[in-house]
Amino acid sequence: MTTRRTTILADADLLERLDRFARRTHTTKTAVVAAALEAWLEAHVETTELPFLAVGRSPNGRLSLDGRSIVRREAGRRPPESRPKGR
Repeated sequence: MTTRRTTILADADLLERLDRFARRTHTTKTAVVAAALEAWLEAHVETTELPFLAVGRSPNGRLSLDGRSIVRREAGRRPPESRPKGR
């Protein structure tokens, strides 16, 4: 991971609390701020959903199979071995 330097403006009391916390936990202010930013972004950034995909069967047959294959792919699973169909 590449790091970059930036400047932030914060209330003096908040910066003093940051200093005390970093000293007390034997860590750097950079590590505390990075962890706080990660936690805040995780809590506030929406995850992408698949709005076009619903669970169930499609009256059009093939659509539900396509949906299941998309879900398997997104979940990192491989589809089961395909077997020849008898006619």
